[in-house]
Amino acid sequence: MTRIGLLGGSFNPAHRGHRRITLAAVRALGLDEAWWLVSPGNPLKAGASDMAPLAARLGSARRMARHAPIRATAIEAKLGTRYTIDTLRALKRRYPANDFIWLMGADNLAGFHRWRAWRAIAREMPIAVIARPGYDGAALAGPAMAWLRRFRRPTSHAKHWTEWSPPALVLLRFRPDPTSATAVRAASPNWHLTPTRALSPARHTNPILE
Repeated sequence: MTRIGLLGGSFNPAHRGHRRITLAAVRALGLDEAWWLVSPGNPLKAGASDMAPLAARLGSARRMARHAPIRATAIEAKLGTRYTIDTLRALKRRYPANDFIWLMGADNLAGFHRWRAWRAIAREMPIAVIARPGYDGAALAGPAMAWLRRFRRPTSHAKHWTEWSPPALVLLRFRPDPTSATAVRAASPNWHLTPTRALSPARHTNPILE
């Protein structure tokens, strides 16, 4: 079985913080690779005026993922899934030879209770929550963690996640990276106006996944 970490998000744009936490998760969890699921549109961010087109966001993710065990994909657009629970179930059906773990930042855990069928997501596969400065307190005190706390596993056992029966959650803490997509957009509002040639798939792209 191939051990895959799934990190969903807008990637508006992808930046070095995404790359660093993903590579740290790959090491901590003993992953073969991680997949960045570039969302066609986040239901919780509907109507965001600064959301770049999917092609630009996917292009930024592919560039940031180069020379790393990371695949950037817009497979949700092909699957036609809008909610995470539907995406995870579809990926498990499509790739039965893979073991999947869902990766999320502490900021997302803080609002996890607002996601569609969030308890079902937790029952679908293990979850690794990555600490993020400024959000850890809200995440640990939030409604979702109140339910998930009983399923928490020791960080020292993180590499054994394929042996866990979900719901199962592990908290990971790495050296913080201050980079944020908001700051990148503020510094370069036209970041998405990238030449088309830069949006071509990376050499390691899986045509089925894409």
